[in-house]
Amino acid sequence: MIVSLVVAVAENGVIGRNGQLPWRMPSDLKAFRRLTMGKPIIMGRKTFQSIGKALDGRDNIVVTRDPAFAPEGVSAVATLEEALILARGLARTKGVDEVMVIGGGEVFAATLPLAGRIYWTVIHGSPAGDVTFPPPPASEWHEVHREPIPRGDKDEFSATLTILERI
Repeated sequence: MIVSLVVAVAENGVIGRNGQLPWRMPSDLKAFRRLTMGKPIIMGRKTFQSIGKALDGRDNIVVTRDPAFAPEGVSAVATLEEALILARGLARTKGVDEVMVIGGGEVFAATLPLAGRIYWTVIHGSPAGDVTFPPPPASEWHEVHREPIPRGDKDEFSATLTILERI
């Protein structure tokens, strides 16, 4: 079972600002939907709250320290370990071989050592932000795919999706 990170990072390393994405990129959101559809997704509480609802077509698992946190359409768990156990079980039941970790910064940092794949989208801009994510060490990852995400009419920037796999 592959644990995959799905992260969009600006050229300056920024991934968030004030609990939100620091850019408007409908084209990237379409790519995100395509990559995650039908697969369990793991996220932190702040990421869930920034989205505002459970994402359809995916099992939503939220890691939170708040025992009262119980939004509709979400499985809330106390630890990342619980999230991974639940996600792997759900993936097997659905016949998929991948669990998707979608943020935020703390969850990415905690799961990076366990990840076998990263869907790394570079947003071709440098917006201000308060959450960053460093590039994964090149000595541990190799590129297996790259595709441009052209700037659409409603996008602030263009982007490039790169798929990295652990060496």
